[in-house]
Amino acid sequence: MAIKKYKPTSPARRFTTRVARDEITKTKPEKSLTVGLRSHGGRNSSGRITVRHQGGGHKRRYRIIDFKRDKFNIPAKVLAIEYDPNRSCLIALLQYTDGEKRYILQPLGLRVGDTVESGDSAPITIGNSLPLRNMPVGSMVHNIELRPGSGGQMARSAGSSAQIVAKEDRFAQLKLPSGEIRLALLDCRATIGQLGNIEHGSIELGSAGVKRHLGIRPTVRGVAMNATDHPLGGGRGKSKGRNLPRSPWGQLSKGFKTRKKKKSNALILKRRK
Repeated sequence: MAIKKYKPTSPARRFTTRVARDEITKTKPEKSLTVGLRSHGGRNSSGRITVRHQGGGHKRRYRIIDFKRDKFNIPAKVLAIEYDPNRSCLIALLQYTDGEKRYILQPLGLRVGDTVESGDSAPITIGNSLPLRNMPVGSMVHNIELRPGSGGQMARSAGSSAQIVAKEDRFAQLKLPSGEIRLALLDCRATIGQLGNIEHGSIELGSAGVKRHLGIRPTVRGVAMNATDHPLGGGRGKSKGRNLPRSPWGQLSKGFKTRKKKKSNALILKRRK
């Protein structure tokens, strides 16, 4: 898909860019595959804001995506390519030969009328889901499971893909979009291909109003606050008081390690940094 520009009818419109939605073939979602989605504004069950800069935005419904791809050895035809407001990539509506409909993430190159399949003996073609054990080294994959049967959790955003670098013993080595090289069990399933909408990261929103429409509230700089509200606040004029960049609660925000010790650390061969 190409990037679309606009006539500079206003200062914001001058720099606004959008991804042309030529691939989208259906504007309204499949009603049976959607559920209501409540807006929490970044608040937890006690009503406290635990995630800042969230709130407002356009009302939307959640599309139920088939991350597990557990309908084995039954071919499915792509009925439509749709926009999903809950994620950066597009989604594809499938209809299986037994009549059931499901949504999947749309890989680059998947078109209406194509046929996809999930199973151990599925062919190595775009959109097919099979275990890492049955994929050749060098394959580009997305929607990768962390544990067999858990459903895809890695490489799910627009333009993402991981590469199978090697296979050894019970594990496959995957090079993730971040550059991290990680082990995954050969029994974990993944989908062939790179996810579509690859220009998503190149667009300019153009105005603050578009951000509010997306449910993103303003971000205020710490140095612009009062001393009671932020460690970098206060002072006369622009001054951060020889302070290192940190959060409102004092945690350093550059270089300070926050990752807990996890069992999964043993599966990371090379860090992303």
